Amino acid sequence: MVKLDLNNPVFQENLLTLQKPERLAAFDTLNKLRQMTWNQLYRDHGLKWEKITSIKPPSGIPAIYSLRITQVRRATAYRDGDFIRLLTIAHDHDSTYAKK
Repeated sequence: MVKLDLNNPVFQENLLTLQKPERLAAFDTLNKLRQMTWNQLYRDHGLKWEKITSIKPPSGIPAIYSLRITQVRRATAYRDGDFIRLLTIAHDHDSTYAKK
């Protein structure tokens, strides 16, 4: 099963400042994630788990990925063993892939 790591302060700020409908949708997605296996996550067409090649990952992290967390927003994350370590929620879909 996928284990959630929601401890990144940037992710927490992004999540907690979403408008209520989007925040509830994000919580629904997080609940869905914690009930899935990694193979299910990779294959889920609604989540659209995608490797981000335009951003160089920090040292020690092999790759950064994005996934749909609400209808209009994507989150960034990486896999660390059984954990999905969530990093950010983009303000809009395109900013997920922008270089920093």
